[in-house]
Parts: sequence; structure tokens; C-alpha cells
Amino acid sequence: MTVSVPEKESFSLSAFLISDAPARFLLSWVAGFVDTAAFISLFGIFTAHVTGNIALAGSAFASSDPLTTLLRLSMLPIFMLSVMGTSLLGRLCRKRRWAVLPVLLSAEAIALAIFIMVGLQYFSTLIIDAQDDLMFPIAATGVMAMGIQNALMKEAASSFTGYFPTTVMTGNFTQFTIDLVQYFSAKLSKQTEEAKAEAAEAIVKLKRTSPLLVGFFLGGTGAAYFVPSAEFWCLSMPLLIVSMLAVAAYIQAAKTQNV
Repeated sequence: MTVSVPEKESFSLSAFLISDAPARFLLSWVAGFVDTAAFISLFGIFTAHVTGNIALAGSAFASSDPLTTLLRLSMLPIFMLSVMGTSLLGRLCRKRRWAVLPVLLSAEAIALAIFIMVGLQYFSTLIIDAQDDLMFPIAATGVMAMGIQNALMKEAASSFTGYFPTTVMTGNFTQFTIDLVQYFSAKLSKQTEEAKAEAAEAIVKLKRTSPLLVGFFLGGTGAAYFVPSAEFWCLSMPLLIVSMLAVAAYIQAAKTQNV
């Protein structure tokens, strides 16, 4: 009598790339890189962390600088329109039974490519004369790209183990700190079964948030290093990563459909 042994599942690079931890890390890296690169290049405009523009608008308003105030506030409706468009695209995908994640990643890759092209066209002039009318089209296209990524994490949450924000780290860092408290509180208490379960639960949560924080930090550090030497060309790195994730998501979606 022969006993059939199940074949060991072979490693799939595409499946690995869009699995939780790598996707968290890579998309957070992209957001950190793009946000820092834009902040440096566009004289203090956020693209991923757009609510930071409200604080900067308030500062500009207090300094009696209406044009700068208007420029920063204008990023908010652009961000909202980008999120709205992404949400509608996600709804269309579900209605047509298309895979949401690859479509939205492709949309982000296209938006990043437009951001780079617009930036390359205006950036050299912007260095010489930092005019708001030159900054607006560059900043607007960058905010649109990051707006897509913000909405993508909500619309394609079913592709992962739940929703996780990759563009704003305040909530993630708060959760990371709370989970650290839970872990050490459980470890320092009497080692009951309940305490062991709490510590194990905290470890699982810490593993979810750690790639986000590390990715965003490394992305921001990379941008600070590459922007002075490569200028807007350095944004081809985030574009490459998002495109790679989109291809991996398409491959996995095709495999799922063929099963």
C-alpha cells in the first residue's frame, strides 16, 4: 500500500511580495520616500501626510502669506478627489469581478509616473524661482498618487489580513507603543495562562506594525539621501516598487482565477 505525500508548495515570489509583511514594508517605504522627497523638493509640501499641510497653511496664514496658504490648502480637495476616484474604481472592480489590488496598484504606478514627468518638467525652474504656480502642478500630482495609496489600503483590505495604513505613521506608532506596554506588562506579571496569551497577542500585533514603521523610516532616509544628487529622477525607485507589486498582484490574481 502506497501512501501519497502532499507535495511541498514551491516558493512564489509574487505571492511573497503581496503577502502582509512585505507589502506593508514596501508600501510604507514608498510613502516615506515620496513624502520626504516632495517635502524637500517642494519647500515643505506633504504629499502622503496631507493633513500636515493644514498646520503649514496655518503658519503661512499667520505670516500673512495668502498664496502659500492657498497652495497648501488646495492639496486637501485634490487629495479628496483622488481618494474618491480610487474608491469608485475599487467599486467598479468589485462590480465587474476584477481583482481590486492589481488594478489600484497599477493606478498608483501611473500616477507616480505622471508625478515624475511633471516634476522633471518644472523642477529645474522651481529651484531658481520657487513660484507657487510652478509648485502646484508638481504637488498636485504627488498628492494624487499618495491619495490613491491611502484609498488602496482601504479598498483592497480584503487582499490582506485587514486594513493597515501605510502613509501616516502616527496611528501605527501609537498602536506599536500600546502593544509594547501590553507585552511587557504580561511578561512582568505572574506567568499565568492569561498573561502568556496576552504576551503572544502583543507579539503578533508588533509584527504587524513593525514593517510599517521601519519601511516608512527607511523610505524617508533614502529620499533625504538621493534627492540632492538625483533630484526628481530618484522617484523612479518608488515607481519601480509599486509597478513590481502590481505585476505580482496580477500574477497572483491570475493564479487564483485558474484554480
